[in-house]
Amino acid sequence: MSDFNNLEQRKGDHLDLTQKSQMSMELLEDKFNYEPLLKPHPTSKFPKMVEFLGKKFKAPIWISSMTGGTSAAGEINKNLARAVAEFGLGMGLGSCRSLLYGEKDFADFNLRPLLGDDRPFYANLGIAQVEQFLRDKKVAQITAMIESLQADGLIIHINPLQEWLQPEGDQIKQAPLETIKEFLKIFPFKVVVKEVGQGFGPQGLAELIKLPLAAIDFAAFGGTNFSKMEVLRGGKGPLEMAHIGHTNEEMIKMARIILPVLGKKALCRNFIISGGVQNFLHGFYLKESFAESCVIGQAKAFLEHARGDYEALREYVSSQVEGYALAENYLTLKGEDHCR
Repeated sequence: MSDFNNLEQRKGDHLDLTQKSQMSMELLEDKFNYEPLLKPHPTSKFPKMVEFLGKKFKAPIWISSMTGGTSAAGEINKNLARAVAEFGLGMGLGSCRSLLYGEKDFADFNLRPLLGDDRPFYANLGIAQVEQFLRDKKVAQITAMIESLQADGLIIHINPLQEWLQPEGDQIKQAPLETIKEFLKIFPFKVVVKEVGQGFGPQGLAELIKLPLAAIDFAAFGGTNFSKMEVLRGGKGPLEMAHIGHTNEEMIKMARIILPVLGKKALCRNFIISGGVQNFLHGFYLKESFAESCVIGQAKAFLEHARGDYEALREYVSSQVEGYALAENYLTLKGEDHCR
């Protein structure tokens, strides 16, 4: 078990190193048909409303889990919550681990009063903490945390490589898949499973799709890579492993194959496409490439604009929502990328 006293310092390092932990991505090239003749201007600056995780989204955008447990987290989270409420989005908190050990940071995570009842809002814990609390028969503490936050459920982030490379990393003693299966049997709220910047391979993705999860968050290779982040923090080990993973496009192709094969055995058909989503145009391309129930997750861009005055974040989110509405109105995908 890592030293809990170092948690705030580690989470602060994560915030500071987010930019340096980005993975390079190819830019969109020649992916769209532009059709200016077929539709008038949109009647709204919002795209078509979608339903996801049982709630309505004014735009198919999810503010992905970032980091918690630092002195900066409270203001960042409150800015993000205001944007989610104003623009009708959804969000996941950064790691809520500190809440399992006391109420000191509760105000930083207590966002339901800002969000209102109709916004999707999920807490977040690492697989190592879920495994530990299962082993110690303390899952009731996780349930109590969800209740106190008035969250809709829990995101479990899968990060064995990050824990291995992290100087203070926890030891994962059983396969994360087995932990998730055990947890689902006794946990009364919805569960989302995500990676932390390297995505899932085809075998693991297929196993997750067979579980009664609320959603799977790709958290693919291409955005903030938390394993690389631990290397930058001074982690030791086989550092080459931090540069291996699966992109969003790879994972979409995997899911296209897995879902028809599984048929009725595919119990989870909701997806958050995150990990290196650069902007609304990239998100529009990914969502249109995947004929399943999904929203687009972003973290880094929101974090950059949420650190200061709310107005900067508001302007950024407004531009992304409006841009998505225009893309939806005037763009189609070329050739084999177009699944709809």
